[in-house]
Amino acid sequence: MSGDTLQIFSEFLGTLILVLLGDGVCAAVNLKKSKAEASGWIVIALGWGAAVTIAVYVAGFMGPAHLNPAVTIAMAIAGNFSWSLVVPFILAQVAGGVIGATLVWLTYLDHWQATEDKGAILGTFATGPAIRNYPANVLTEMIGTIVLVLGLLSFSQHTFADGMNPLVVGVLIVSIGLSLGGATGYAINPARDLGPRIAHQILPIANKGDSDWSYSWVPVVGPVLGAIIAAGIFLVIM
Repeated sequence: MSGDTLQIFSEFLGTLILVLLGDGVCAAVNLKKSKAEASGWIVIALGWGAAVTIAVYVAGFMGPAHLNPAVTIAMAIAGNFSWSLVVPFILAQVAGGVIGATLVWLTYLDHWQATEDKGAILGTFATGPAIRNYPANVLTEMIGTIVLVLGLLSFSQHTFADGMNPLVVGVLIVSIGLSLGGATGYAINPARDLGPRIAHQILPIANKGDSDWSYSWVPVVGPVLGAIIAAGIFLVIM
């Protein structure tokens, strides 16, 4: 593969792993007859942190391992990434999210029929607000993504022991999830939400309801706005 093609593939593969493990922990907690059923938000936050860590290890030797359109946009604004690769990266990330979510469906294939709660099934794939208030929901996603992007840009100014960076990023995700995730489920990543939501729409999932497209713009717009703000703050500081 050429350099650019390898980087684009790494975003697809890394996001696939991210969603497979991240939505996988949501499935483990949400679905009936799962051995992890009802184990709670702390398990979900820890699972997503571990998912990001593993995904960054998988993708990081091939490319920058953004795995998130908001991060890709922020890195381009900050001058750390080529604008010519922004759209290909985003398309690869969303595609990886679709395939990762499809693998979650296959992993828990017998559990969808056992789960009657349509909201729990959708929550395995995509985020949703605890209280539906679109301006507040967007603000929550913006704040979480500002913390994410400022953290990532700040980490680039430090020297970590070889191989430690993905672990630090995982801790950042856990911290955001535990502290800021209760209001919207902390997408902070358009591909993490949009890809699995597309999968939820098209897959023949037993007992599924609608895919709540009326909310779907929030975990896209909020993170992108937050990323732009964070990149702007970083440029001013630097």
